[in-house]
Amino acid sequence: YDGHGDLHVGITNSKGVVYNYDQEGVHRAGSGWEQSISIPLVQPDMWELLQQWDNLLEEFSLEEAWLPHRYQEQQHNCFTFALAFVNRVRLGRGRQPLSKAQFTQSFLLPHTREASRYLSLQQHLAHSDFYIVPVAEQEQ
Repeated sequence: YDGHGDLHVGITNSKGVVYNYDQEGVHRAGSGWEQSISIPLVQPDMWELLQQWDNLLEEFSLEEAWLPHRYQEQQHNCFTFALAFVNRVRLGRGRQPLSKAQFTQSFLLPHTREASRYLSLQQHLAHSDFYIVPVAEQEQ
């Protein structure tokens, strides 16, 4: 990713299948997301929510709101899908929904900034006279 253009957003189930929404509707992808930034949404101690996650996500993805003809590039897109699911889960747990700005600020920006710094460093090193060598386990 070069920092230009829109990013695509999805939500994974417990088996790593990514549910994502575009002009063709909801997709379930078991691969193709290997170059993604993974942002944890659920704390490990939320065992009860983790047990329900897959069913909640599947049921949510089947709703009429996510039919292909409802897709609108700027107003009803993959980001809307992810945020709506997060807010559905939050409401089910008695928490207030997040606005697009709050979701972006709290969840997306910290992780994308970190990834951007990493990618910038990697690109700089790749175009410089550096050679990166893995450290042997005994030296760590």
